Amino acid sequence: MDIALYLLAALLMIGGLAGTILPALPGIPMIFGGIWLAAAVDGYQRVGTGWLLTIGALGAFGVAVDFIAGVAGAKRVGASRTALWGATIGTVVGMFFGLAGLLLGPFVGALAGELASGNSVLRSTHVGIGTWLGLLFGTLVKLVISLLMLGLFGFAMLVG
Repeated sequence: MDIALYLLAALLMIGGLAGTILPALPGIPMIFGGIWLAAAVDGYQRVGTGWLLTIGALGAFGVAVDFIAGVAGAKRVGASRTALWGATIGTVVGMFFGLAGLLLGPFVGALAGELASGNSVLRSTHVGIGTWLGLLFGTLVKLVISLLMLGLFGFAMLVG
């Protein structure tokens, strides 16, 4: 039974790593869930409360940065609420078009949202780029934090 639970924990961590890039999956929570499951199966011998609190705090920070970065990028360039919704919808729709869709979806969505708000093409492009850069920054930070979480977990397993 332990092998099956360790396998499930590993699948959660791998799926979570994919979720740091794919917006449909809750990447960081999945990684933390996998880490917690592996720690529980081990009886918290190697990864105890201190490690879990540290990794959890890091994960909470990563989730917060992810939410704030896209909005901050859009707000910095004065995006409308419609542009923010457009970026969100563009991200979700972009998932169905592979890597190109993931990269271009938020930009196209923010651009379309800003155009729908009645702004010029130049202004809408500016907002689209600002929103896209914010989302890209958030994804990169989320990926780094996810890798740090996994690294801390691996270190705790080796040391503990």
